[in-house]
Parts: sequence; structure tokens; C-alpha cells
Amino acid sequence: MAHAHSDQPSDWIVRFAPLITPGGAILDVAAGGGRHSRFFADRGHSVTAIDRDISLVSSTPNVLAIKADLEDGSPLPVTGLRFDGIIVTNYLWRPLIPALRNHLTANGILLYETFAQGNQAFGRPSNPDFLLGRGELLELTLGLTIIAYEDGIVSGSKVAQRICAANGVGPYPVP
Repeated sequence: MAHAHSDQPSDWIVRFAPLITPGGAILDVAAGGGRHSRFFADRGHSVTAIDRDISLVSSTPNVLAIKADLEDGSPLPVTGLRFDGIIVTNYLWRPLIPALRNHLTANGILLYETFAQGNQAFGRPSNPDFLLGRGELLELTLGLTIIAYEDGIVSGSKVAQRICAANGVGPYPVP
């Protein structure tokens, strides 16, 4: 059974969404059920959603859904495209993170939130391959301007690292 809150966008994403250029292009990586694709489309953004299963986002207005396996070694299927915002939640494929920078516009915003070491106490995922080590998300986003970063227990239900980083020098307002 799905969690009742699973259709709601992450509070981290909602908090930092205003930093993304109004109406700017959004890339939702591993979009899953499409909660963040819908959130940004409703805010007037054009959204590109990528996932292995796009059935839940393919009929969403203002969302271009691309079916792709992000872990097969291929480049992201958005060659040459730049986005004002890139969103990744509850997904970790380490080789992808440095590549995301190449798809940010100048001053583009990366919003990333996923599970970290210690989440085993709360359940899945518990496999270390899918859990960030302490400070790892900061290391993986070196070269971007860090606007905000958290590493800890979120909502009493998971251990996560969350980052808001910009492809520019700033300064940026912290919402």
C-alpha cells in the first residue's frame, strides 16, 4: 500500500522551487509517480521526466516523459539540453550526479534528496549501495555553489541528505 503522502512533493523541493527561474525548464530524474513533475508543471514550468517506467507521468500536461534506464551506462537522453532546475529524489546512481551539472543552465538549480547511512534503522533502502555516506552528496556536487545542505533524520521516518546547489557564483537567497 502506498503512503498517503506519496503524491505530495517533498518539502525540500517545495522550499527551494522559488529559486528556479519562473517558467524555466525542469528535468525530473527518476520521476517515478511524477509528484515533482506535476508540481512544477502546475507552476508553469516545462518538465522533462525520465524514468524506466513512465506510465504514471506520460499523460501529465506540460510534461515530456522519456523512458530510459539511467543505470545502463548511456548518457542521459537529453544530449545538448540545459535545464533551469534538475530534481532528483529518493534515487541514487552515483555516476549520474556529476553528469547532471552539464545539463544545468548558468544559475540553474540542482535539488537532490536521497537516503543516507543510518536509514537502515527505519527500513528500506538498507543496502549501502543505495545510501549516501556522510558528506557524500557534498563531494558529488563539488564545483556547484551550495545554497543549503542537510544530512540527518527527516520527518522522523528516514535518514537523508538533501542539497540545493546552483551552477553559478551567487549569492543566492536561502528560502
